[in-house]
Amino acid sequence: MITARDVSVGYDEHLVVDGVGLSAGPGEVVGLIGPNGSGKTTFLRTLYAALRPRAGLVTVDDQPVAGLRGADLARRIAVVAQETPSDLPVTVADMVLLGRAPHSGALAAFGRDDHRVVAASLARVGARHLAERRYATLSGGEKQRVLVARTLAQRADHLLLDEPTNHLDIGYQHDLLRMVGRLDVTTVVVLHDLNLAARYCTTLVALHQGRIVATGTPAEVLTPELLREVYRIEARPMTVDGCLQLFFSPVEEQSTSPSGV
Repeated sequence: MITARDVSVGYDEHLVVDGVGLSAGPGEVVGLIGPNGSGKTTFLRTLYAALRPRAGLVTVDDQPVAGLRGADLARRIAVVAQETPSDLPVTVADMVLLGRAPHSGALAAFGRDDHRVVAASLARVGARHLAERRYATLSGGEKQRVLVARTLAQRADHLLLDEPTNHLDIGYQHDLLRMVGRLDVTTVVVLHDLNLAARYCTTLVALHQGRIVATGTPAEVLTPELLREVYRIEARPMTVDGCLQLFFSPVEEQSTSPSGV
């Protein structure tokens, strides 16, 4: 379980995240949503100790993340960040093998067991056939699958993803999030697409101007009132095949409709 309590984070004099918290347990997929500049990525980076909060506490399995270092932290939390170097001169297998580093000594060579874990991780994300390809030659969707495979090779129980569907076509977006939801780990993911968040997240935390404005199931959070206030968009919720989906229209379309129409 990963927990944040009353976390505040800032840069210089500017407070970006103000008193934010969440709790995510095994098997849950907690989505962080909110408009640009609402503090989602800053808060996520605090969860894996890339940023130190000015106030509040983040724990993983009841241990403060600030007290975990290096390999110990990497064995607990795996991260798929927004920007990962894409021109590294390595094969896919070598990229995933990097996920085994927290389990090896500083100067130890990777062994047969490490390579077995790599093969199993690639198979789990449907990318075993890419093992010998150069990572830099892959499509965006293939790269994301490989990065998730690298986190699986870490054998961490907590997975944090920052906008993992960016630059992916719609098919890859659904494939990736469906795969993540089946991993049986604790997952926190930043998402911009609210329909993807509604379909694949068990819980949503909505941020606006650095503060939480709603927490709950997708149906509880993605209300027309909240979306109008936070995103300045009109939304009509619909249930399609048992899944909440949203139909959007700009606010100005509503206010400028001809009388009687």
